[in-house]
Amino acid sequence: MIWAKLAAERHALTVSELTYRIKDVLEGEFPDLWVRGEISNFKRHSSGHWYFTLKDAHAQLSCVCFRLQNRLIRFQPEDGLEVYARGRLSVYEKRGEYRLLVAYLEPVGIGSLQLAFEQLKARLAAEGLFDPARKRSLPLVPRKIGVITSPTGAVIRDILRILKRRNRGIDVLICPVRVQGEGAAQEIAEAIRLMNGRDDLDVLIIGRGGGSIEDLWAFNEEIVARAIFHSRIPVISAVGHETDFTIADFVADVRAPTPSAAAEMVAARRDELIERFAALELRLVKAARYLLMRRRERLSQLHARPGFTRARQAVHHALQRVDDLDYRMQLAMTRRVRAAREQLAALSMRLTAQRPSRRLAEMRGRLAVLQNRLHATIRERLHACRRQLGLATGKLDALSPLAVLSRGYAIVWDEHQAIVREAARVRVGERLRIRLFKGELKAVTEEVRPDE
Repeated sequence: MIWAKLAAERHALTVSELTYRIKDVLEGEFPDLWVRGEISNFKRHSSGHWYFTLKDAHAQLSCVCFRLQNRLIRFQPEDGLEVYARGRLSVYEKRGEYRLLVAYLEPVGIGSLQLAFEQLKARLAAEGLFDPARKRSLPLVPRKIGVITSPTGAVIRDILRILKRRNRGIDVLICPVRVQGEGAAQEIAEAIRLMNGRDDLDVLIIGRGGGSIEDLWAFNEEIVARAIFHSRIPVISAVGHETDFTIADFVADVRAPTPSAAAEMVAARRDELIERFAALELRLVKAARYLLMRRRERLSQLHARPGFTRARQAVHHALQRVDDLDYRMQLAMTRRVRAAREQLAALSMRLTAQRPSRRLAEMRGRLAVLQNRLHATIRERLHACRRQLGLATGKLDALSPLAVLSRGYAIVWDEHQAIVREAARVRVGERLRIRLFKGELKAVTEEVRPDE
């Protein structure tokens, strides 16, 4: 009888009430914190969410990183990786478990971007994207090149200036793209595919000026690396300064230390071409003379052997034939060299006859049109974003608790700072805090009328 009376007087919490109170305490005390630990049991759900455990030598903590947050994390988490995790504590009521809702991850001892760079570099190298055997040499005299870069930076001006100074006969097709920021990698990859749809380009230059690893990150994206790998046109990567290395540099056929150096690679001077032809001519003559010398030595050795005395006459005939071949080869080389010189002279005349001023004017006009289109597109996007922001603001105002309070409703807390949802949870004499649309009230309960 006594125990029944005591049980009736005792105020017992339900499991849900206790869990909600624990949830309020944990989420209120730990709204934002950093945790260091080792990742284990990492799983990527089909929804895109990440589930894993952070542990140390004495404890472990369940963690969740939702898709909207983990898409901003550059590197790939894996078991055994020690990280700093930033987030807030939360209670999963159905299981009575507390866990960390992760908003950001950073590897211990190395930056997240550097780790992402090393992970992607190792994976693409294993797939063979960096294989030197697949890299192509640049054409000796390109007639038309494509340049993929920002239309407003110093890079494109330097490239055009060097091409004009070294070789006026080269045509240039510019594909303007963003080289940093959100969506830049997609624009660069699409530009490479667009250029490969043409049949009049001999080489591509992709690049930008120097900057931090964040500024250059578009050229470390996998989508750009694979676009370069699948390009049928030889690609020169000219990103940043000589000390900057990106994934694009490893995949491209040729890496230039700077964009200006890339322009010099494709625009050989006339005197440099003459030197190259002269060097090739000299190498050809030396190779032919060496071959003839070896043949004569071999014939002399055969002639000196016992048993070949009777074949002296045959040897003499062979020597005469070698001399004849020597004469014919020298004659052929002379003709080839003459033809090469004539071709070089014709090329020089064609380069001299061309007038790039009109082409440059056309290119400037096209560049102005592209800039106007770009400015118009930016204005349209800003207008659309402002319109969407206005709609979102209206929805937020409609869903705000203050909007409900403005219609005469109120929020009531008990002495334990728990929200009162039922009159039965309040005792007579208990102090209450009441939140109105404007201001708060404190009251003392005089009577409790639970719903019948």
